[in-house]
Amino acid sequence: MTISPKAGYTAEERSMETASGQPKLGQNAIDFDLQGTDGRRYRLADVSGANGTLVMFICNHCPYVKAAIERTVTDVRELQKRGVGAIAIMSNDTDAYPEDSFDNMQAFATRHGFTFPYVIDATQAVARAYGAVCTPEFFGFNAALELQYHGRLDEGKTNAPRPGAERELLEAMHQVATTGKGPARQIPSIGCSIKWRREG
Repeated sequence: MTISPKAGYTAEERSMETASGQPKLGQNAIDFDLQGTDGRRYRLADVSGANGTLVMFICNHCPYVKAAIERTVTDVRELQKRGVGAIAIMSNDTDAYPEDSFDNMQAFATRHGFTFPYVIDATQAVARAYGAVCTPEFFGFNAALELQYHGRLDEGKTNAPRPGAERELLEAMHQVATTGKGPARQIPSIGCSIKWRREG
């Protein structure tokens, strides 16, 4: 993968940013059982699509998520029409970051018109199992639930991308849905670090 350079970031963005890790493409999706903001519990099988599945790690307070959420919802809506299932997981420590509380998650999902489940990873075990480190972070799987895309939404950070910029996640997952394989070029997502609970 090609790592996105830090040139052009503000000082505030550089101080908070975390680049997503590089889990091995081809690895299998990991099951979960998490509470959704709609009152249902969700497992991987509940959200898997016939042509692929997108697992997103987001939160409510992160400026990177806030800047990208409308584009994310729009792109996921298009992917769902192509048989790609999706779920968003919130793994932050809600005691330290009350803006990410379950009640606020419900309001966030409603305000932004989520067409996919938004679930809480209260133990943070799912984020650790996936190797997620930042928000937003995207894991795109093919129909066989093999990881094929672990890149960013697009070039936007805490601002919108330039007009005509490539819709990287959308185009990558279209390719995955059609061919079962992701693109060779994948630029890791940049965002706020997941807020882990302190031990002890």
